[in-house]
Amino acid sequence: MKKMFILFLALVSAGACSMAMMPSKDPWYAQHYFIMQDFERETYRSLSDAGKLDFQKLFWEARPAQSKAEFDGRLAYIDLNFKRENFEQPWNTDRARVLLLNGKPAHIDQRQNDNWGMAVPVGVPGGVTTERAGEDVGASTVEVWSYPFENQIVEYGFLFQLPNKWKQSQGSAAASRYMGGLEKQNRLSVYGVRNEDDYKQKLEALKAVK
Repeated sequence: MKKMFILFLALVSAGACSMAMMPSKDPWYAQHYFIMQDFERETYRSLSDAGKLDFQKLFWEARPAQSKAEFDGRLAYIDLNFKRENFEQPWNTDRARVLLLNGKPAHIDQRQNDNWGMAVPVGVPGGVTTERAGEDVGASTVEVWSYPFENQIVEYGFLFQLPNKWKQSQGSAAASRYMGGLEKQNRLSVYGVRNEDDYKQKLEALKAVK
């Protein structure tokens, strides 16, 4: 079957970007946010400070040792390569999130972005323009990360923003569906827990920790 190529090209403003919801005051939570399942995020946010420390220990105890080793390897790569975007929390960036969850892409490509009518250029907050005079030429380049998923190739597009950010683009609902499927698969296959029922019981008990 011919593979379908899904590419996120429409740049959205920083305020609308999902990364704006990323936690930043809790470094552990920021590191693990995107590999966590929904029920884990909900539980973690409800815990006391002591409960959160117990959660952090339990989080990796519930998973195979190779999951932690894989995470540590990806985090080391991010610390080495993405510090220019966020020196204090290099994992708290768009490309780092994708790499922590999905691993290194099968292919990285640089493409010309001609979708100017949908772009929100630097210096035009919330605006839409097709005027290209005075804009950063680098912003016309899309860095594309490709991942195989079922019978598709899911592609993440990142656009450069001054002074040193690569922001993930956002696209159609169909593209979001395939991307969501890839990410769900990796949460379970790379970072899934060994015994979910037992794990959930232990997480519930943490709510009593003061």
